[in-house]
Amino acid sequence: MSGAAVTAAAPQGRTAPGPAAGPWLLGVRHHGPGSARAVLAALRAARPAAVLIEGPPEGDALLPLAADPHMRPPVALLAHAVDDPGRASFWPMAAFSPEWVAIRWALDHDVPVRFVDLPAAHSLALKETAPEELVEGPESAAEEEEVTPVVDPIRVLAETAGYDDPERWWEDVVEHRSPSGETDGGATPSEGAPGDALAPFGALAEAMGALREAYGDGGQPRDAVREAYMRIQLRTARKEFGDGVAVVCGAWHVPALAARTTLAADRALLKGLPKVKTDLTWVPWTHRRLARRSGYGAGIDSPGWYGHLFEAADRPIERWMTKVAGLLRGEDRFVSTAHVIEAVRLAETLAALRGRPLAGLGETTDAVRAVMCEGSDVPLGLVRDRLIVGESLGEVPDTAPAVPLQRDLTRSQRTLRLKPEASERELDLDLRKETDAARSRLLHRLRLLDVGWGDPVAGRGSTGTFRESWRLRWEPELHVRVAEAGVWGTTVLTAATAKAASQAVAATALADVTALAEHCLLAELPDALPVVMKALADRAALDSDVGHLADALPALARSLRYGDVRSTDTAALAEVAAGLAERICVGLPPACTALDPDGAEALRGQVETVHGAIGLLDTGAEPGMGLRERWDAVLHKLAARDAVAGIIRGRATRLLLDEGRLAEDEAARLMGLALSPGTPPADAAAWIEGFVGGASGGGMLLVHDERLLGLVDAWLTGVPADQFTDVLPLLRRTFSAYEPGVRRTLGELVRRGPVPEGARRDDAAPATGGFGPGLDPARADAVEPVLRLLLGRPPEPVEAAV
Repeated sequence: MSGAAVTAAAPQGRTAPGPAAGPWLLGVRHHGPGSARAVLAALRAARPAAVLIEGPPEGDALLPLAADPHMRPPVALLAHAVDDPGRASFWPMAAFSPEWVAIRWALDHDVPVRFVDLPAAHSLALKETAPEELVEGPESAAEEEEVTPVVDPIRVLAETAGYDDPERWWEDVVEHRSPSGETDGGATPSEGAPGDALAPFGALAEAMGALREAYGDGGQPRDAVREAYMRIQLRTARKEFGDGVAVVCGAWHVPALAARTTLAADRALLKGLPKVKTDLTWVPWTHRRLARRSGYGAGIDSPGWYGHLFEAADRPIERWMTKVAGLLRGEDRFVSTAHVIEAVRLAETLAALRGRPLAGLGETTDAVRAVMCEGSDVPLGLVRDRLIVGESLGEVPDTAPAVPLQRDLTRSQRTLRLKPEASERELDLDLRKETDAARSRLLHRLRLLDVGWGDPVAGRGSTGTFRESWRLRWEPELHVRVAEAGVWGTTVLTAATAKAASQAVAATALADVTALAEHCLLAELPDALPVVMKALADRAALDSDVGHLADALPALARSLRYGDVRSTDTAALAEVAAGLAERICVGLPPACTALDPDGAEALRGQVETVHGAIGLLDTGAEPGMGLRERWDAVLHKLAARDAVAGIIRGRATRLLLDEGRLAEDEAARLMGLALSPGTPPADAAAWIEGFVGGASGGGMLLVHDERLLGLVDAWLTGVPADQFTDVLPLLRRTFSAYEPGVRRTLGELVRRGPVPEGARRDDAAPATGGFGPGLDPARADAVEPVLRLLLGRPPEPVEAAV
């Protein structure tokens, strides 16, 4: 670098009486508590006139917010292109990040602080990623044309030192040592000699210089551009503040910033860079997203552990074991004080045996597994998830810049008391309550905007339509999704309405439009519903494919049901649904013939869904009146036609039997015909699969109706040996879906054999308890009072004895 030399630390081998002349290049590892403590000690010792931080210069205006009392890390600078919000980058910072510590020190001491990395306007323009790929900051992007393998400096240094684990080496030489050189692992930064505070950075700069000489750019050719810009910014700062400038940056960049180059050469590297207009803001971040396994290029393996090392004032191992014990006790595991003491002793013993200055994450994890988890990795997985990685979610003040849609969403979250959380949780809603109904509308509108904060799940407590269950989890990337959705409107309601109307016009498939209509009703978008209904009527009139109609009808039926709960006028929707159902009744029988096995299986599923949908429509408005009778006639046709695929005939027979529209004797007759000797075994097996297959209660039907079980048994024993292997997969698929208890009972019934006609059960072999032919009035009468109590009906009056 032209001009005065740049200082990385005091010369090796001697202790300087005072800090060496600046500028001071403080090379760090991003998100390292040891680096953060060392930076804090160096700043206290050197007391620079200005602090420069690796980060986008557009964020300078946001730096004062770091001192806001409502700002709580982990947080991240979010930069996105104004014209394409999906093109975004994050610069995350935790409480133990050296950059965050330097920013807070500068703000607390009224020292100017700036970002000096390549502007986000250039880095976003240079990114060449897939449209939906989200890159966690500029260091994770790499040129496609690079030929040099990407170098991990910490891994190379660890291997040079004889370590096979780079994280363990870094812990031993950095994280477990205080700036004063003691291995207390959590000491407060020392106020000792300034030269001592700067010495670690000199050693690290020397090591990185050797690596840069050996590996060049380390497989990151874009770093040369970034480092040229940082050198220019450093020159500017030195002209303004003199040499008393401290630079906090990745240790890999220190040799490049200390190199002697000309201003013209650096500007030549920056000439012609593409540029886009960008917006920046602070957004909450999570420890989980700081983890390397999340895909973050500068991530670490254990954010929660590192946060503990940074926060623990003393005795970090004892405090960590106490945290683990508290977590396990909260999960109803027995962990006593003695467990904590023994775990600490074991961790320290393991560290001594392994030659480590202090027990690290490996030793503490091994101790927890052996002492508190009794050797099991199951509870240890909970410790890894909740503590080692952590679930902390940061907070940003309301004064931070945000798109109007984000502000409206924040207001709605506060009004409805729906706090975003990094941990996954389930939310049960009662739609009869106004607050819960408003929460449901908000979550459905966000789903329509592709902001996946919550996913609907099957409710555990009730199957009523007034209940909803959601699984909520807030991820930092959702801030980008909100920014992308901002093109549709400034509030959640207007944005969801505009997007729904646009999707309705652009949709080409009937099922897509019906699903959209369902979303509009769930999200309560009255202004979008007329556009969607017009598109639905147009697509339904043009689509003649029975499969498409069958896929579309269930969504309409659900929409009518949800509309009733939300007091929504769905008369137009009911007319469209009834028209679709009529067309399905006409076109379904011909569509069920001449099908291959895969087509028959798909159509069987559609028959089931249409059956359920018509059940809902028939209980609704007047357009559905008489629809049940027409559908029953269709099922009778399907059950009786030999040309229909066996699996569909069997399912149609079963649906009629379950609805009480087919007598048991008639069902037995149809089964006898389907399993007659003249029927190919494969067709007969398909009929059985349709009739009693799956988890729809077919096994219990065979348990309670021994006539049907006898027909299946007689058919199966009569299948020729050379054809048995052909039908075996179908039969195995059919009966494997039954619960173990049902399969066991069927086996006992088959082993016992049928009860002779006219004989009493007592005369036959012992039967399975609880099962028998006919109705037992005495047992039924004993259950009736319990049913009346459950249904809330008064007991029948007891007639007085005469």
